[in-house]
Amino acid sequence: QIQVVESGGGSVELGGSLRLSCVTSGIPFKDYEIRWYRQFPGQGRGWLISIYADGEITMLDSVKGRFTISRDNTRNTAFVQLNDLKPEDTAVYTCNARLAGLSWWGQGTQVTVAS
Repeated sequence: QIQVVESGGGSVELGGSLRLSCVTSGIPFKDYEIRWYRQFPGQGRGWLISIYADGEITMLDSVKGRFTISRDNTRNTAFVQLNDLKPEDTAVYTCNARLAGLSWWGQGTQVTVAS
């Protein structure tokens, strides 16, 4: 079965860090773009950060310098490193594995940052 599974969310103090993982199965992970979205409480889901199959990275300007993304194709895993977290980063973070018009979504993982 095709699966996309996030982990690593939790609660952290202001200024703390978390590393989120996105593990896939059933797809040729190395060929896929990995995109992360986040959904703030009471709002729609919006794009956050991406890493392409060739390693190119894009992200929201608002998180440059705090967030990074990487991938380990040998483990079918992508990581988002969230540093210097702020209360406004509190959201559900969801992984999407995309190849052309086909994509697969994870279930999301909650990140909560205390003020």
